[in-house]
Amino acid sequence: MRFPANIAGGASLILGACLLAAGFTAKVVRAQDSAVSLTPAMVVAGSPELIRVTASSDARLDGEWLGRKLEFFRGRDGSTWFALAGVDVEGAVGPSILRISVQLAKGGTRDLSRTVQIHASYYKTGALTVAPQFVTPGPEELKQIEADKLVKEKVFGASASEPLWAGDFQAPVTAEPTDSFGTRRTFNGKLASIHKGMDFRAAAGTPVRAGNSGVVVLARPLYYEGGCVVIDHGLGLYTISMHLSRIDAKEGQRVATGDLLGLSGATGRATGPHLHWAVRWQGAYLDPAKLLRLDLNGAR
Repeated sequence: MRFPANIAGGASLILGACLLAAGFTAKVVRAQDSAVSLTPAMVVAGSPELIRVTASSDARLDGEWLGRKLEFFRGRDGSTWFALAGVDVEGAVGPSILRISVQLAKGGTRDLSRTVQIHASYYKTGALTVAPQFVTPGPEELKQIEADKLVKEKVFGASASEPLWAGDFQAPVTAEPTDSFGTRRTFNGKLASIHKGMDFRAAAGTPVRAGNSGVVVLARPLYYEGGCVVIDHGLGLYTISMHLSRIDAKEGQRVATGDLLGLSGATGRATGPHLHWAVRWQGAYLDPAKLLRLDLNGAR
């Protein structure tokens, strides 16, 4: 069947326009994808993520992911922006929307939002035996636990408004780490919990040091954590050292990477001497081992 020349020509023009539009859309999508990158590229529950955005130094970036606000800062080269974020160890898997908008200095907004797939991460299960009061606390212990809760809420509710860390994070002790993060644990066969930190097999009295620069916002004994030091690294990022036998850091003290915080021990809910080291970002607990592997030198 033949079409009149004018109809055939019109169809060709429409088809050509559609192909051009499709090509333009594909280029825009590719440009958006290349403007935003996540490291590690495969996102799993419990993973810290370095979000990198290419934008002019005079732009303003806003972002939100998994119900948490992203705080961007300029990198060393001045033309790349970064946000250090992550997925909680108990976070839901599946597609998520990473929302990023760039406010251009000359006016206008550029939307760089994209879908990020979150994959499951499979952790072990384990059983531990601890003193009975750490499973069924009495009235006095419950008072201390409630007081500790209020202290921690205050500490984690007021992070510095700028990044205080610089370069890669370092292990807090010279000791063998375990893969205990995310382990589903049962205490005395009754209390189930998820291990939200990384254990190091540190003998009692091992020096515990700051994993990066920041401000000590808590340095005191707590019921479950024992001797505890919390460092605020800015923008909602904290590292937490627990079960210390001695605390040397002072609240309000600025520390640099490697500064002494105290000595490892077995205080609080612990089965023996070790260091429990946790990483928290805006209420999400992240895998410390993955943070230690992140190359952050290009960011700050």
